[in-house]
Amino acid sequence: MAFRSATRRTASMGLLLALAAAGAWAVSSLATAQEPAHHELTVTVRKYAFSPARIDVVKGDYVKVTLIAQDIPHSFVIDEYRIAKRVAPGKPITFEFRADRPGTFAFYCDLSSDEGCKDTRGHLVVAARQP
Repeated sequence: MAFRSATRRTASMGLLLALAAAGAWAVSSLATAQEPAHHELTVTVRKYAFSPARIDVVKGDYVKVTLIAQDIPHSFVIDEYRIAKRVAPGKPITFEFRADRPGTFAFYCDLSSDEGCKDTRGHLVVAARQP
């Protein structure tokens, strides 16, 4: 009788440990899904366009941009994020920011050295994080 009781306890403990491990995995997997992503991208700018002209991220994500001018000096400005970076041909720059608010935000070149710079535009699209 004592052997059967001990066997049941061992089986019960094994089941509890398996359920606990599965629960921990589910919680861990859920936490991973909620963690911000890290995006590293290269944005090139050439008369008179950014490539890519649209950047898609999720609120809370970290964004690392390497900005490359292919022809003349340009800039990359996002007013709502207080980003204003200037780049010269042959001298790429890298900067980082956290996409901490959802919405669609224009980025543009604000240099006036060339009339076409005012037409150099793109969009940062920050989607709301899903629960």
